[in-house]
Amino acid sequence: MASLNVGNLGEYLREQRRTAQLSLRQLAEAAGVSNPYLSQIERGLRKPSAEVLQQVAKALRISAETLYVRAGILDEKEREELETRAVVLADPSINERQKQVLLQIYDSFRKENAAEAAAASASAAAAANGGDGADAPAADTL
Repeated sequence: MASLNVGNLGEYLREQRRTAQLSLRQLAEAAGVSNPYLSQIERGLRKPSAEVLQQVAKALRISAETLYVRAGILDEKEREELETRAVVLADPSINERQKQVLLQIYDSFRKENAAEAAAASASAAAAANGGDGADAPAADTL
């Protein structure tokens, strides 16, 4: 099987369509878009809307967020966060209260890690500029 690590949206869609063993016509029909339009997307001649990408993703049974990233609509980090949240919310083995608590913990970890990364970045920038970092607050005081 060919690698899924392709450079652009059109090539990626073509790869996914072929993996799903669908013709261009079959995918167009399943996604509710015209065959010529889908062909133009695959060839990189058209940039589809988020709505069209969502329809195509549903027809291919893949993540719409992945297509949004490929199309430049969504940032990779945003996609990862959305997918994580979706998995938690879809889990039938935990109740709604547990899901909300788990998402709150997830958010707190992300904020904590972002603050630590910002402090480390500021420290590295101060060191690169020849400063001794004496004026910068300690990372553990955040």
